[in-house]
Amino acid sequence: MSEAEAGTGRRRRGSGGREARRGARQAGGRVQLPFIRRKIATFDILNEEALQIIEANAETALADFGIEFREDEEALAMWKEAGADVEGERVRIPRGLCRQLIKTAPAQFTQYARNRERNVEIGGNNTVFAPVYGPPFVRDLEGGRRYGTMDDFRNFVKLAYMAPAIHHSGGTVCEPVDVPVAKRHLDMVYSHIRYSDKPFMGSVTHPLRAEDSVTMAKLVFGDQFVDDNCVIVSLINANSPMVFDATMLGALKVYARAGQGTVISPFILAGAMSPVTVAGTLTQILAEVLAGAAFAQLCRPGAPVIFGTFASSISMQSGAPTFGTPEPALVLYGAGQLSRRLGLPFRSGGSLCGSKAADAQAAYESAQTLIPTLMGGVNFALHSAGWLEGGLVSSYEKFVMDCDQLAMMQRFADGVDMSPTGQAMDAIEEVATGPATHYLGTAHTQGNFETAFYRSTIADNNSFEQWEAEGSKTADQRANALWKKWLAEYEAPPLDPAVDEALLSFIKEKKAMLPDGET
Repeated sequence: MSEAEAGTGRRRRGSGGREARRGARQAGGRVQLPFIRRKIATFDILNEEALQIIEANAETALADFGIEFREDEEALAMWKEAGADVEGERVRIPRGLCRQLIKTAPAQFTQYARNRERNVEIGGNNTVFAPVYGPPFVRDLEGGRRYGTMDDFRNFVKLAYMAPAIHHSGGTVCEPVDVPVAKRHLDMVYSHIRYSDKPFMGSVTHPLRAEDSVTMAKLVFGDQFVDDNCVIVSLINANSPMVFDATMLGALKVYARAGQGTVISPFILAGAMSPVTVAGTLTQILAEVLAGAAFAQLCRPGAPVIFGTFASSISMQSGAPTFGTPEPALVLYGAGQLSRRLGLPFRSGGSLCGSKAADAQAAYESAQTLIPTLMGGVNFALHSAGWLEGGLVSSYEKFVMDCDQLAMMQRFADGVDMSPTGQAMDAIEEVATGPATHYLGTAHTQGNFETAFYRSTIADNNSFEQWEAEGSKTADQRANALWKKWLAEYEAPPLDPAVDEALLSFIKEKKAMLPDGET
């Protein structure tokens, strides 16, 4: 089961938070914000003793119980040569071996975009927001819930490009079922390249599709640049509990050997795919990440890897995944601590919910996931916008509603301004010593009111009478108008015509070789 079913380099210099907010406001809220450089501390829930217990338990699980690497003789041979005990498809990894191998992985790396101004730094104090990944359905107010198409896929790529607080184009923003399975990855990767200039993810549904993704990236960036730098980050799910299957291993090998980034993510529905306890789930997550990240280093030492986790609880009555509950937040906070101790960038969180519509349940549950995402030190946040119905649906309305919250998190991550302007002593003096009895008319307020407070693109804070006169619109109705406005105003970023021609030629040639049937 996967989430679809439920380096060093030149560092980007972004504008400061205040200047970026002013620019965004002057342009109607759509000037791209730089990826987040958090100025606030992480929230840590585990003490040293607890961390050591979980780390020791994970090593015991790998050494004594083992983990399966299924239907991949090459992977098994690589582990055996590295010193593991291989019995059939079960690999028992000696204590400390994974940690030793992982030392070659970078703690922070640059993912390059074709527009260098959109490069992102993954790791450290940085947070990168990427859109929803994997849903087979889409939803909007007029069309309701329906299967996704390539038109929908392109729309979500365009919306992610337009969104100020989305830093990454993502991957399978929805599953375009109107294109044959064997061919759709070509159109999907091309859409990310053609309709956005932000970083993107590659295909992982077959090793050959991963190879196609790397080839297309080389047409954009050049062979040597791709070999030397990370231009693709891709999602590799562990088939929890304690299994890596042939599909994921095949894709992992392609990307790691090409020097591209992989997010090693156990896919956890606690109670079904991990123990019901937080500590037990963290133990299994750490064991699976250790094995996957170490294997990436066996493929190519120094290949970027991200410590990933997708963890939710389940309803013990229905078996359905639940979101926004306390236990997954505790798992996220704990996994963040473990990743930092391991020296790897961290992926988790997003704007997750189980609601069927962009309603109050969706908002509450997403907020209870998004706040831990920021406070837990997540470096790469997949599913940051658009997720609905437990990951089965990409929602147009929720996409822009989530983007509003992402921009709010971006502001919060700036922390407290302690510059002379932030201290505001001139304003305090003006009110204390002058005729004014409030701050509305002070020079300080007049000079800073445009950027002093976050202004939502979705919320209505007007009087009841004005709200009623404007149609008594709810948040999802306002969001409906906003995503349509963004698409109407969308303009594709420039792409070298020669590169575009090479991509289209490659796609045409590959499609002629691939079947139309399910495969």
